Amino acid sequence: MRIILAAPRGFCAGVNMAIESLELALQRYGTPMFVYHEIVHNRWVVKHFKDKGVVFVNDLEDVPEGAWLLFSAHGISPQTRAQSERRKLRTIDATCPLVTKVHREAVRFARDGYKILLIGHAGHDEVIGTMGEAPEAFRLVQTIDDAATIEVEKTERLAYLTQTTLSVTESADIIAKLKERFPHIVGPKKEDICYATQNRQEAVRTLSGQADMLLVVGSHNSSNSRRLAELGPAHNVPSHLIDGPDDIDLGWFQGDETLLITAGASAPESVVQECVELLRWRFGGSVELQAVREEQVRFALPVALETTK
Repeated sequence: MRIILAAPRGFCAGVNMAIESLELALQRYGTPMFVYHEIVHNRWVVKHFKDKGVVFVNDLEDVPEGAWLLFSAHGISPQTRAQSERRKLRTIDATCPLVTKVHREAVRFARDGYKILLIGHAGHDEVIGTMGEAPEAFRLVQTIDDAATIEVEKTERLAYLTQTTLSVTESADIIAKLKERFPHIVGPKKEDICYATQNRQEAVRTLSGQADMLLVVGSHNSSNSRRLAELGPAHNVPSHLIDGPDDIDLGWFQGDETLLITAGASAPESVVQECVELLRWRFGGSVELQAVREEQVRFALPVALETTK
């Protein structure tokens, strides 16, 4: 078997910042430590912190008044922030700066009287937080069919924003359809799909021509991991989204394939290597790294942690 490890893959700067923030918060303040929603959408990362005593909650009423609470990388709505203040929670905001950028754009558009079409997936933590900035201004567009059929009044002040973890190609198609139907629609000065999402998708698109199969390491509730897995069939390459080595069915392989492996932006590299070792143990062969782009991005820790060093 020939195994190609795509690069970049795995943790992005936002995930690194969020995980480092939670580790540092545990060191400084101990437990109980609460996190609103999953710190990132990955089963292994969540388990790692649960084993350390972190409590993940979906309702702030489950957090005792005055306790430490960390907001996850996906961002929160103003309503959630206000609720945490009412409960006198000591908060650490680990929202990815790229998500914060989308929130600021939402506030600006809504303040200027625009209706906003948000391209994203219903129920995703990031979408809930972004729409919470101005609920009355937003409409959600999930598919190109939505873009082709959505009806909007007063289209002269209409804007669009995107969830940061979408498929680059699908988003471009949806935006093109919206611009076709609403010529006056405006968007952010720079596209909102994050650099890491774009880079990981670019690596799969570039390298898939060499592969007989694609394995994407990532959890099924990770939007960017699912988008990576969808790229395989789009390039006539069968793909599987796996949480880890236990999800690998050795019956998928003949043993002489070229296998492309990547990982979503919240998937630990240690899990990628466990998958590689399983395949090498069973099929032997070679492992090679193919880098399509280098990443040097690093995000600062939340102010609550920086200022208490």
